[in-house]
Amino acid sequence: QVQLVESGGGLVQSGGSLRLSCAASGSISSVNTMGWYRQAPGTKRELVAAITSGGSTNYADSVKGRFTISRDNAKNTAYLQMNSLKREDTAVYYCAADGYSGSYSTFPYYWGQGTQVTVSS
Repeated sequence: QVQLVESGGGLVQSGGSLRLSCAASGSISSVNTMGWYRQAPGTKRELVAAITSGGSTNYADSVKGRFTISRDNAKNTAYLQMNSLKREDTAVYYCAADGYSGSYSTFPYYWGQGTQVTVSS
């Protein structure tokens, strides 16, 4: 089992910045991919960014150039630096990690509890 705890959400004005953190604990040796999803009211949860233990990253088109995902493997923590925030970035942000279902690694598999990010105009 892997536990994920997010922090760093809050209220910010449009154009501002926030940094989210996700601390992983438990059976972390099995974790390769960590990432962030978000879900606004009435919408589906969507992938924002993901990073592998080797540092390969993937971003949603809507956040490219504004958000940066990073990871400190020694601290078992992933970060999401969010710059130039827009009102449409308002959502609950969830940390996610991969896990094994049988012999297969699946991402996302583990979820954090979520942290609210609200961008005001």
